[in-house]
This record gives sequence, C-alpha cells and structure tokens, in this order.
Amino acid sequence: MSARQPQHDERPYDALSVAELYDEVDDVLGRAFPRSRLLWVRGEIQHVSDRTGHCYLDLVDPDGHRSRQAPVLKVKCWRTTWQPLRASLEREGIRLEAGMVVVMRGSLDFYRPRAEVSFVLAEIDVTALLGGVAARRAALVRTLHAEGLLDRNRSLPVPAVPRRIGLVASPGSEGYRDFVGQLESSGWSFLVTVVGTTVQGRSSHLALTAALRRLRGIECDIAVVVRGGGSKADLAPFDQEAVARAIATMPVPVWTGIGHSGDESVADLVAHRAYITPTECGRELVARVARFWEAEVAGPADVVRRGAEGAIREVEQRSAGARHHLIGAARHQLRWHGDRVAGCAAALQALAPRRVDLEDASLRHRAGRLPPLARTHVDRGVERVGAMRRLVSAFDIDRQLERGYTLTLDARGVVVRSARSLAPGDAIETRFADGSVRSLVDAGPGEHDGDSAAPPGVGDDLSSEGGQRA
Repeated sequence: MSARQPQHDERPYDALSVAELYDEVDDVLGRAFPRSRLLWVRGEIQHVSDRTGHCYLDLVDPDGHRSRQAPVLKVKCWRTTWQPLRASLEREGIRLEAGMVVVMRGSLDFYRPRAEVSFVLAEIDVTALLGGVAARRAALVRTLHAEGLLDRNRSLPVPAVPRRIGLVASPGSEGYRDFVGQLESSGWSFLVTVVGTTVQGRSSHLALTAALRRLRGIECDIAVVVRGGGSKADLAPFDQEAVARAIATMPVPVWTGIGHSGDESVADLVAHRAYITPTECGRELVARVARFWEAEVAGPADVVRRGAEGAIREVEQRSAGARHHLIGAARHQLRWHGDRVAGCAAALQALAPRRVDLEDASLRHRAGRLPPLARTHVDRGVERVGAMRRLVSAFDIDRQLERGYTLTLDARGVVVRSARSLAPGDAIETRFADGSVRSLVDAGPGEHDGDSAAPPGVGDDLSSEGGQRA
C-alpha cells in the first residue's frame, strides 16, 4: 500500500492546524464550562507551592487508586486571591499541606501554550477543613491515650531543684528572651543548655522532633519547649504526631510555654506541665527553686539560728559562773605555788655553795688525769705510724729492683705479666736498679725448644708481677 500523493490544488484529509484544534477545544470547554460557572471540586493535595506569591496545587482523587495514570488536577490561585485567602486560613490555624483533603470552588481554565486544563481557585470550604483538622487531632489524641503516651511524661518526677534546663527554642526569638529573662533576673543559678530549632514553617515539626531527640543525649533535670505565640497556623507544628511522641517519650519531664491563650495543643496535652507563655514557664521554675530554698534551706536555717542564739545565751551564762570560779581557783593556785617556789629557792640557796665545791674538786681531779693519758695515746700513735711506714717501704719498687728483680714494660708502658701477651717484633723495656734496656721480641712462647739460647737482653725468670730476675 503506497502513500497518496496529493495534487497542488487539492487539500488532503480536511486537516486542522494546531491553533485551529485548540480553538475548537477552547470553544467546547467554554460552552461546557464557561468562566462564569463556578464548580465545587473535592480532592487530596498532592503538592503545594506558594513561593512566588501565587499558589499552585496538584489535586488527586482522595479515594481513587493511586497509580502513575491517576488523574491530576492542576490548581492555581492568583496572588490577589491567594493572599487574603491564606491570611483567613492562618487565622483559623490551617496551613495547606500535602495529604489534606480540600473542597474548593473555582472555574475551569484552558492554557493554550501548554495545552493544559487547570482549575482557577476562588474559594475554599474552611468549615470542611476545620472539621478535618479537628478530626485528625482527636484521632491522634485517642491513639496517644490508647498507647499510654498521654500521661507518660506527666508521671515522671520533677527534681526538687531543677537547675539544669534543656531548652528547645529559636535562639534570639521573643519566646526565648522571655523565658531566659525570667531565669537571669531571679538571682538563682541555672545551667541552661539551648538546642536551637525553627518553631514555624512547613518542616518545623521535623526540626522540633530532631531537637528533642538531640536533647536526650544531654544531661538535664527538665526539658522546656517555648515559642512566643503566633497564629493558629504558626502553632500547627505542635499538633503534629512526631512532636507529640517525642515529648511523651522524653526521659525527663517536659514543660511547654508555647505562647497561646486558646485551646491546648497536642504537645501541651502530652507534656508534664503546660504554661500559656514562656514567661509563665520561666516564672514557675524560679518559684519552684525559691520554694525549695525557703522550705529546705532558709526555714531550717532560721530554726537553727534561733536555737543557736538560745544555746549561746545559755553557754554565756554558764561560762560567766565558770569564769568567776576559775579566777578564784587560779588565785589560790598562784599563792600555793608561789609559797612552794619560795621554799625551793631558799633550799637551793643553801645547797648551792656545797655543790659548787664538789664540782670544783671533781674538775681538778679530772684535769690532773688528762696529761698522762694524752701522752700515752700520742706514743701509741707514733709507734703505729712507724710500723706502717716500714711495711710500705718493703714494697717500694726501687727496693725490689735493688734486690735483683727487673720490671718489663711493653711499648705502651704497661707491665708485661705474661709471655703470651707478646708477639715477635714487639718492643719491650726492661728496668734494673741502675738503669733500663730496650729490646725486641724474637719469638713468641713455645717457638724455641728447651736447649735454645735466650735472645740477648731478655731475662731468665718471670715473676708473678711481670718482673724478671737478673
């Protein structure tokens, strides 16, 4: 089968151009869904974005089968409509997020450059959204209660003096300053460890959860989560399940000061204690420490002070009586010991001359014995010195040489004590009483037989001290 070749003046197939096709589509959609016709549409948010000032959403069927072929409705809301609509939602504590089922009103639009059919948002059923948010919150509370998490943190004991505080807050924010300001102005010493986090925004609940988990690894007496108020939408992260579970499972009591005066958030419900503002939370911590100080320190100290003052007065009275008694006894003892000292002095005065005479006689007797004893010791010392000199002179080397011994030294001047320490060709020096001679070793020990004559200049006999007999 071959393709037909049309003639130049013939128009094939009655074909439409792209623009003509879009004109027909636009005309059909315009008749079926005119812009004046506002439609109510229900769907689940798959994606939401409003970073440009306009709002763009992707809606899917909330009860439909999820697949790659599932229909998606592109929704757009222009800035002039979206800004007041978003403010209205935030006043009710609503923030559009993925997973929400919404009912909205608007018109159908056909965007020719992309051949895209979209929905222009004009109104959102806030009542339905509020009902959905309340239903989800109630379901979460029931789940936490069934798992025993609603009262778990509340059952933890609070230390009598909670000084180590783990603070989850946005550093520098109003809530942070209000809470820390109460502690700083109290006059008490608190150790505050701050785990910084964001407390509003789409992912703030994830940041809050991560901060609470980091706080688990920090040693503290109590954990505090604060925020300086905001709209209902700003406080929505504190209704998230992840934040509630993180607070409920903390190993230490958690106090909240989220800064709202309306309904309690889920975080408040699972916390150990919830306060309306960060200021109230900090004030209660200070009051708790002050109550402990008054009950356990200042009060007992005052009782001890009053008891001590009474005891001191009683002791002073007893000590005054004892002082008078001691003064009388001391005077009596002084008089008695004075009389005794006077008697002893008189006795000493009488005995002193006789004692002096006896000691003088003993001293003269000992002085007379000293000269003979000294001379005897000196004579004995002289005799011992002479004997030692004679003994030393008997071993004098010159005396040994005069007796006929010789002294043999090697080239280094070291005494030769064995023939084996010499080798042929070694120079040796032989000392006699009247001089010395130098010679060379002709042969080592054992190289000549017993009949061989000794070389000239070498003695016959070797002494044990290395000398030779001449």
